[in-house]
Amino acid sequence: MTSRPLAVIVLAAGKGTRMKSATHKVLHPIAGKPMLAHLLDRAAELGPAQTIVVVGAGREQVESAVAPLGISVVHQAEQLGTGHAVLQAAEALQDFSGDVLILYGDVPLVPANTMRRMVSRLHDPDAPTAVVLGFRPEDAGAYGRIIADEAGRIQKMVEFKDASSEERAVNLCNSGLMAVASEDLFSLLQRVGNDNAAGEYYLPDIVMLAAADGRGSAVIETAADEVSGVNSREELAVLEQSWQRVRRRQAMADGASLVAPDTVWFSHDTLLGRDVLIEPNVVFGPGVSIADRVTIHAFSHLEGARVAEGASVGPYARLRPGAVMEAGSRVGNFVEMKKAVLGEGAKANHLTYLGDAEVGAGANIGAGTITCNYDGFFKYKTVIGTGAFIGSNSALVAPVTIGDGAIVGAGSTITADVPGDALALVRPPQTSKAGWAERFRNLMRARKEAK
Repeated sequence: MTSRPLAVIVLAAGKGTRMKSATHKVLHPIAGKPMLAHLLDRAAELGPAQTIVVVGAGREQVESAVAPLGISVVHQAEQLGTGHAVLQAAEALQDFSGDVLILYGDVPLVPANTMRRMVSRLHDPDAPTAVVLGFRPEDAGAYGRIIADEAGRIQKMVEFKDASSEERAVNLCNSGLMAVASEDLFSLLQRVGNDNAAGEYYLPDIVMLAAADGRGSAVIETAADEVSGVNSREELAVLEQSWQRVRRRQAMADGASLVAPDTVWFSHDTLLGRDVLIEPNVVFGPGVSIADRVTIHAFSHLEGARVAEGASVGPYARLRPGAVMEAGSRVGNFVEMKKAVLGEGAKANHLTYLGDAEVGAGANIGAGTITCNYDGFFKYKTVIGTGAFIGSNSALVAPVTIGDGAIVGAGSTITADVPGDALALVRPPQTSKAGWAERFRNLMRARKEAK
């Protein structure tokens, strides 16, 4: 990177009609985060002096998404092409002098390092007017083509609709991403016309306008998956798969074991320690932190949860936002936690719901236990003390506290606090009536025969 200031323009004005969605295209998520947010995060790594998002259809949604980031927004009232879209940022950048990086909100996974290469190439000795990011897809399809020499000096750029058969045979394609000095960008854009098959003002035309002035431009290449765009739900799914493949490889390279990598789904912010074992079909929602030597068994779902060192999750467990498992704790099959802390070494091995609860170290929660935390209007807390034992099929009606070392007998419904080291039993006395079952069966058979 150079010492010149950098401005970033992100084009996000398209309607995205092929998505068939009320949600703006660039706000559809990959790994739990909107596409636009992925791109803005990567661009922010370059430390731009200004970032501008060009909005159009559905502008309110995009403006709401970027407002907390302090990012400027300009409006493209009519979608008249990419050149016209970039030109909408001219007024916002009228006092800016530096380099301008042009990105697309629906091309979200461009690495920051690729962006840096584009800007740096502007300042090579041959001083290109523009730097275009090119790629070579397996199927060049309807992408615009770049005709360049072996050194990457561009001889011609042409949209597919306007390309000859010889030009369409070239497989170096235009991603649309570009870096241009601010001193050149807007003056060239003012000269772009719309005499083409689509009647639009194309951003790439500035390359040929500069060439007509005797000034060259350059292309640098990147992998096709870095510049994959999203125009449909299918393409969104393809990009999600691409992101997940990279994240899975990174997880294993960092010291986690994935038994069946293709079945594990990460969020954009999942944190994993070392020697973590993840069995098949595990899903991480946003906000999950996993410490060292944790085992996550198959078919578990975690979101907004923190799991400390040596803990064990699942199989078939669900950790919801606010769930905290301390060191060495365990939740087993069909256990759900929400806004609950399971203390060090505590266990809830099966068929349990812990909501709005605090469970002390070493406590044991029996099968079928639930914390009754909601009365239809308000939530209430359950506190279970250190070393307490909750028998199977117990209901703890919050607010309630079970003291340290207390025992709750199986089948109890607890509605009042239980002192430490006490035994709480809430069940009627058991009675047996000799011969009753036989007399009942005989009576029922007689009634059935009489019909």
